[in-house]
Amino acid sequence: MNRTTLSLIAGATALAAVTGFAVLSTPDASGDSTAKAAAQLPVERTSLLCPEPSSSDLAETSYTAFTPVTKGAGDSGKAELAAANGQSADGSTTGKNGKGDKKNTGAPVVRFKEPGKPVTGTAEGAETPGLIGTATGRFAPGWTVQETTQVAAGTGRGLLGTNCTAPDSEFWFPGAGTADGRTDYVHLTNPDDSAAVVDIELYGKDGALKSTLGEGITVQPHSSEPILLSTLTDETDTDVTVHVTVRSGRVAAAVQALDDKLGGDWLAASADPAGSLVLPGIPKDATDVRLVAFTPGDSDADLKLRLASPSGQITPAGNETLHVKSGMTAAVDLGDVTRGEAGSLLLTPSDTSVPVVAALRVVRGKGDKQETAFIPATAPVGARATAAGNRSKGTTLALTAPTRTTQVKVTASAGSDGGTPVTKTYTIKAGTTQNVDAPVPSGLKGTYALTVEPVSAGPVYAARTLEAAGDGVPAFTIQTLPDDRGAVAVPEAEQDLSVLQK
Repeated sequence: MNRTTLSLIAGATALAAVTGFAVLSTPDASGDSTAKAAAQLPVERTSLLCPEPSSSDLAETSYTAFTPVTKGAGDSGKAELAAANGQSADGSTTGKNGKGDKKNTGAPVVRFKEPGKPVTGTAEGAETPGLIGTATGRFAPGWTVQETTQVAAGTGRGLLGTNCTAPDSEFWFPGAGTADGRTDYVHLTNPDDSAAVVDIELYGKDGALKSTLGEGITVQPHSSEPILLSTLTDETDTDVTVHVTVRSGRVAAAVQALDDKLGGDWLAASADPAGSLVLPGIPKDATDVRLVAFTPGDSDADLKLRLASPSGQITPAGNETLHVKSGMTAAVDLGDVTRGEAGSLLLTPSDTSVPVVAALRVVRGKGDKQETAFIPATAPVGARATAAGNRSKGTTLALTAPTRTTQVKVTASAGSDGGTPVTKTYTIKAGTTQNVDAPVPSGLKGTYALTVEPVSAGPVYAARTLEAAGDGVPAFTIQTLPDDRGAVAVPEAEQDLSVLQK
């Protein structure tokens, strides 16, 4: 059999396994083969994992799941969230392992009826397990799940939010801590039928923190494990970079960072190490912003710091650059860097480009009425990004165009309990960040989703802030909005299959 034919068939078959779409066509009888440009086709299967929301009995958690209407996605499929640790929503055991360390008394199983309309669920207290979700067919492209928890009092009180994430094999979390007053956990969720084996490395200001307990951690099938950072090392450090690598299997990972005085939030993984990074959506009323960065390579990194404001890029006074030593976590306080305006932090190399990861810890409020959230470096919106769990009040959408002026289309979905979608288009000037007046569905009832789509050239970065009343505390949480993975590039292969008979 012709080797070219074998390669084309194998490639198309592999792509079909991932996307459900691949084409072999026969344009003529000559036997000539031409590989056409890749087509963007809807994904056919997506997995999302939600960590255990809280260990507090005072926690109230809401889940909002949403799939945008996607052209070409087909007519069939399903999407649902089920409790991890082998349990169903009513607390009975299911799954192959048939056991778990938490009794699920309130976690919902969320099932979709139609794309374009959010579905919600709630849970209360400390017995809510992690959730494992799968979407197929028309529900897979852009499927997004928001987990939001409000804790009334105690360590980590305030509003905690995270986008449920896809499983992967490596994660970087600059911005964690093991100092007194911090209670930080790495949550690991395994969606598969076999156990995953994970290593956790910790890096402080002087390099790697001594730890033997972070090696070879087993995460059982269909389960979620919170790992307290302070149990992995005896060393304390205010700013720690957490590196999660998976030896076998796959997991989703997130850091729950809880502070005795400053509240807490989820710290999502930073974008992959890169020479230039964007950290979008710093609240205009932030009272303190702290940058934490780490370079995993063998070379030090020297970074330029710029703030993309509504009027253009400015240099933070006294913080023009940051030197990051190889293998050591660097941090700098930027104070109230936004000074009452929307802002995003841009990191670029001063000289030689060295890959780094980074995150911001953002504080709002004063005195004993302070609250914390995190902004990791993120990938650009790409073709489309989605944010679920929005309400008519307390939602802020920040859009950043670091290099060129770009038009962006923002669509508010129907509400979970009623409402008509609305779309607006915004122009974001080069080098600026704008807190846009995000659209709200007409006649909104319940929550709604926002989709963000660039309609002209140039990268766009986005972040969404949610706020809630909190007994005088400015409770808030921030989620960055990278591409929602709604489509995958699939090259169309043209091949005369008659050569198979030769």
